[in-house]
Amino acid sequence: MGLKELKEALKKALLDARAISAKAEKENRDFTAEEREQVKKFLEEAGRLKEQVKAAEGDEAIRKQLQELGADVDLTDGAPDGGTPVRPGKGLSIGEQFVNSPEWKAWWAKAAPGGQLPDSTRGIISPPVQFKGLLRKELVTGESNVSAGAFVAPDYTGIYEPLGRYPLVLRDLISVRTTTSDLVHFVRQTRQVTQATPVPEANVTTYSGATGEVSGEKPEGTLRWEPVTTPVKTVAVWIPATKRALSDAAQLRGIIDDELRADLDEELEDQILNGDGIGENFTGILNTAGVLVQAWDTDLLTTIRKARTTLRVTGKSRATAMVVHPNDAETLDLLKDDQGRFYFGGPVDGGVQRVWRVPVVESDLATEGTGIMGDWRKAVLWDRERANVQISDSHEDFFIRNMVAILAELRAAFGVIRPSAFIQVPFEGGS
Repeated sequence: MGLKELKEALKKALLDARAISAKAEKENRDFTAEEREQVKKFLEEAGRLKEQVKAAEGDEAIRKQLQELGADVDLTDGAPDGGTPVRPGKGLSIGEQFVNSPEWKAWWAKAAPGGQLPDSTRGIISPPVQFKGLLRKELVTGESNVSAGAFVAPDYTGIYEPLGRYPLVLRDLISVRTTTSDLVHFVRQTRQVTQATPVPEANVTTYSGATGEVSGEKPEGTLRWEPVTTPVKTVAVWIPATKRALSDAAQLRGIIDDELRADLDEELEDQILNGDGIGENFTGILNTAGVLVQAWDTDLLTTIRKARTTLRVTGKSRATAMVVHPNDAETLDLLKDDQGRFYFGGPVDGGVQRVWRVPVVESDLATEGTGIMGDWRKAVLWDRERANVQISDSHEDFFIRNMVAILAELRAAFGVIRPSAFIQVPFEGGS
């Protein structure tokens, strides 16, 4: 396939991918699974064609430069005094003579097995090949950018490696529901019925209180509730970009979308755990009134076991997990007995980390030094509007500057329906 055909094929692949993306944007939705797979295939095809176009353009440039170098050159047989034999070059350009010389072929076969220089190659120098008939003797080598080294094209792999983000775990532990309202209302029980008692059978029809009379009256129970209303909050972030950047880099829009969504999810997880309830912040688990607090007792393992008991007896809940900071998880793993043996199996243990039969879950957003044990099903996230990404040039003077704002946002509400189902656990004395 010629250079022109390669460029046409590349253009078609990019236009096909862009058409699918434009359709999803117009309908204000994410890609379907089928569309995502189609776009991926188009981009892979475009990447492959782009490399072929670069290679073809590089070949064309080499041919043109070699023709210019060899123009009007008298390439005669013979050898210069004390020098390397002159290439027999009648009818060949200087470039053709260079790449067909025994010195170059032998060196290239050794330096580039398979016809391609390894990425780790540094400071390469090819053997000199001399030619007679130029204004002065010139050495063509692969040493610098102004000689044959300029023809060594970099291999653009298209690999994108982000900086990385904290692994998110809380949404897998808590209850997730949906809502269509801007306010979520639920009722939290504050007092339960505890008045039940055995009752003897009545022996009189009208009870007067006389000795020997049994009324048979049943005790009245007391039950109390409190209404709780939590508003739907908006979590958002945006970045500026140029239209040219989005048009020229086929992967850029997808990278930006993924990065913005990841930032929303990370902030949402932080709000679930640490939100202080001020302004537009959620009231996170750690700042919810009624969450139990365990006092330090003797040592870490004793304190954690006491917390499990408190949660069971006072909170009337069974722990589904204890969320800890990675540094605290390391502290647990490295605990040893008096004989220097690891309590939790040591480095060869491949099972789920547990302490007192409660699964331990690491979260980088947890407060170091304090674990949160609880029945995580009693924390609820209500999705009002899933994370979505929009693009617009209607911000400030972006329209006349060919810039756009890429905005990602989600709407959700969060609440702890039973605060006593959670207990804070200190990891050191004095906490």
